[in-house]
Order: sequence, then C-alpha cells, then structure tokens
Amino acid sequence: MSSDQKQPKRDGHAEQHRDVAESARDEAERFRRLAEEAREVRDQHREAIETVRQERERLREASEAARAASEAARTASEDARVAADEARHAAMEAVSATADSLAATLEQMKAMEEMRQTLRDITDLNSRRSN
Repeated sequence: MSSDQKQPKRDGHAEQHRDVAESARDEAERFRRLAEEAREVRDQHREAIETVRQERERLREASEAARAASEAARTASEDARVAADEARHAAMEAVSATADSLAATLEQMKAMEEMRQTLRDITDLNSRRSN
C-alpha cells in the first residue's frame, strides 16, 4: 500500500475526529447553557423564597400587632364596663341622696306647717278669749 492510499484513511479518520470533537464541543456548550439556566432558575427560586419569608415575617408582625391591639381593646372595654358600673352606682347613690334630701325637706315642711297651724290655733284661741 502506498502512502497515498493511507492518507485518505487518515484524513477521513481525522475528519471523523474533528466531527466528534465539534459535536462534543457543541454538546458541552449546550450543557454549559443548561447549567447557566439552572443557576438562574435557582437564583430566582432563592429570591422568591426570600420574598415569601419576608412576607411571612411581615404578616407575623402584623398578626402580633393585631393581637396586642385586640388585647388592649379588650382591656379598655373591661375598664369602660367597670367605669360604667361605678358611674351607675354613683348615679343610684346620687338619686338616693336626692330622695333622702327631698324626704327630709318634706318632713321639715310638714313640721313647719304643723307649727304654723299650731300658731294659728293659738292665735285664734287668744282672739276668742279677748273677745
């Protein structure tokens, strides 16, 4: 065999190696792109997870604030109920004191009227005696 006959085989073999190498490079580039896309997706997922975590924390804080406000409102409502109860008792005592005062005034007025009547009676008796 001459070297001319071996040359095409070598050229064909080299061509085949170049094709395989090119195909391997293309495949490697495709895997590199896929890996880059996977990293981008991973980063997007991390950002989304962080956003969800922050939102969850914000909602937890809002919930805690609402709970505290609810507790404060409950306490204020209880305080208002106690104050209203005390005001009702004070009003009842004031009405009772007013009624007692009016009763005493009425008793004084009755006693005064009795004294006037007694004085009239005495005056009438004295008038009759002098006539």
